[in-house]
Formats: sequence, structure tokens, C-alpha cells
Amino acid sequence: MARSVPAGRGRSVHAPIGIRCSDGARRTSCRLDVGPGVTAPRPSPPGALLVDFGGVLTSSVFDAFAAFSSGAGAAPDLVARLLATDEESSRLLVEHESGRLDDEAFELGLAARLRAHGVDDPGAGLLQRLTATLVADEAMIAAVKRLRAAGIPTAIVSNSLGRHSYEGYDLLDIADEVVLSGDVGVRKPSRRIFQIACERLGVEPEESVLVDDVERNLSGAARLGIRGVLHVEADRTIDELSALFGIDLRTPAPEPRPGGLTR
Repeated sequence: MARSVPAGRGRSVHAPIGIRCSDGARRTSCRLDVGPGVTAPRPSPPGALLVDFGGVLTSSVFDAFAAFSSGAGAAPDLVARLLATDEESSRLLVEHESGRLDDEAFELGLAARLRAHGVDDPGAGLLQRLTATLVADEAMIAAVKRLRAAGIPTAIVSNSLGRHSYEGYDLLDIADEVVLSGDVGVRKPSRRIFQIACERLGVEPEESVLVDDVERNLSGAARLGIRGVLHVEADRTIDELSALFGIDLRTPAPEPRPGGLTR
């Protein structure tokens, strides 16, 4: 159950996703009535960063799905809608992201669902074509590298979507650890995948902050006490992370230290 933070005059205190203010709204900050002459406590900076891959370190996955759908002569929201609301498509996605269904079996199953919804010829190499328009978000990648170079343990936590999704990226050049759902057998928003990431980094969940473009993933992490930043676009996220960690993430990162983790 979300904790309630009283509202009123006073300072704004950052709270993790899932905190409900006394007016009933969920926010990342609530106004605390601390009274005259009393200084509100400042939350300590996070000690680690967990970051999504697709849609955070790259352009939007949903835009890529829309481009595929439009190119197949369907409504732009077809793929996203099937994966979210069609029972069989959703089952295929869960099984694939959890590592229980390989690329080829997922593609065959999804192609059948696309045909059932009016796409005559989904074509071969479906997974690679679904993510074909994804491009790196260089500003976000640079910000993550800047945090890592400053000694902040970092982990990429990603739901797998085909073996081709990560081609062209040196993930361990970006983060200290890479936790892919297909490798560990559990997917976001399950708390377990975030626990695995924290365990590998040697930090407690309460020390960490997660950046993700899907709100339900932030809600899952919040159940462990992990603070959340909902990613919409790079400038906003970089500003939020700079404020949280107290590090200017717009300055160039120094050369990374040898040996991975610095703490």
C-alpha cells in the first residue's frame, strides 16, 4: 500500500513512484507542512541507477511498432494494441520476454495474430523489422556514462525482444551490469528482476532509482522502494537525474576508470 505524505505549505520532497499525497494524487513529490522555521529533511541522493534500454537509451519502441504497422498497411497502433490487449499476442510476448519462447516461435505466433487482424503477409524476420527504426538516444547514453564515470553503479534492465535488439550497442560500455529478462527468466514489472539488478550491483533497492518509459514498470520497482523517473524525452530525464544525483549530467564524462564498478 502506498504511503501518504501530508500536503500543505512547506518544501517539496521527492518521493518514489507509488507515493500518494494527502489530496489523493500520485506524484514524485508532495508538499510537506513542516511549520514555520522548520527545515524539511532532504532525501539522500540515490546510490545506483537502473535504466531501461528500448525507449530510454533508444528512440521510442512504440514509434517503431507504429512504423511497422503502417508499413504493413494496417492502423499505426495495431502491433502495440495486439501485444497489450489480444490474449494470444500478450501470451506470446510474456513467454518470449521471459526466455521460454525463442525468436522463431514468437515470430510465427505473432505473424498468425497479425494475419488474423488483416495483415495479409507479415513477412520474414518479423522481430528485426519490428525494431528496425530504433536509433540510439546519444544524449541519454552519454548521461548514463557520466553517472557511471562519477562512481554511480549502473545497470541496464530490459525486457528482451529478439536477439537483434541490442546489435550495434556495447552495453557493458554503457553500464556496469546488463540484466535481460530472457536471460534471467523474469520480466518487468516483476520485482524479482529489479532485485537481481540490485544484487549484481551490490546495492539495496532503496538506494536505487529506475528510469523507464512504462509506468507499470516503475510501479513494480516502487514496491521495493526504488525511486522512479518516467522517461518521456531526454532533456527532461537528464534534468531529473542531475537533480536527484547532484551531478551535472550535461558535462562530458571523464574517461571511465578501469575495473568496472568503483564502489
